[in-house]
Amino acid sequence: MDYKLPDRKENSHKGTFGRVLNFAGSDYMPGAAYLSSVSALKIGCGYCFLCSTDRVINIVATKAHNVVFLPHSKLFDNLDSYDVVELGCGLSQDVGYKNLLENLLSKLRKDIPLLVDADGINIIANFPEMFLKHKFQNVVFTPHPQEAARLLNCSVDEILSDTKLSAQKISQKYNCITVLKTHRTLVVNPCGEIYENTTGNSAMAKAGSGDVLAGMIAGLIAQGMNVFEASCLGVYLHGLCGDIARNKLTQYSVLAEDLISFIPDAIKILQPEV
Repeated sequence: MDYKLPDRKENSHKGTFGRVLNFAGSDYMPGAAYLSSVSALKIGCGYCFLCSTDRVINIVATKAHNVVFLPHSKLFDNLDSYDVVELGCGLSQDVGYKNLLENLLSKLRKDIPLLVDADGINIIANFPEMFLKHKFQNVVFTPHPQEAARLLNCSVDEILSDTKLSAQKISQKYNCITVLKTHRTLVVNPCGEIYENTTGNSAMAKAGSGDVLAGMIAGLIAQGMNVFEASCLGVYLHGLCGDIARNKLTQYSVLAEDLISFIPDAIKILQPEV
């Protein structure tokens, strides 16, 4: 991995390292909101603002004391103050979330970095023009193969038969960085540049692992990395966390929150001097 973590100067404060707006979580998937928020902070961003339902906020607040919480009624306040918008982790595809997402996309700056995961991807796959008409410039999609198939309106078998080509097609269609999550995750940009990851293992095949990855990438973007380099580095470190967790906890017993706890160890392997 050639990319390095953003520098952390001594004369810094929490605002120096970026502000993530995380639109995530629904009443029956509060864990995704927790994982995607805390992982952004653990990778080094200064603030993570979680916008979610009252129930999710109440649950996450008992575990995450460093997250700032926003109810849905505050989603559209001060949108220009954020360095990256992360959306989709643990949302549902209910019409209420579709309407909130559509309204959010219409109000965002077109140059703001935007990371879309999970049901954010599923909603856009069902209503592509809702996204495409805005012509966002710095977007990351993080689909697994089934979500990738929805984005391209094809079968999962077609995605898996040529993952590189599939990722390239998504990047070209949606003008985005595509992080196609497989046993060898790919990061592809619209120009066709490809990074194939070499870290990670089957212990990471657990619910919530993708939420951790989304948060890690968003946290790196918030610190000033461009979206392609942040995606490559986030994928690499996420897999490295999984390798460390497997060695300590076995292939069977790794949970998504364990990946977050090993982020510091992965950082030290990448950059021993930090």
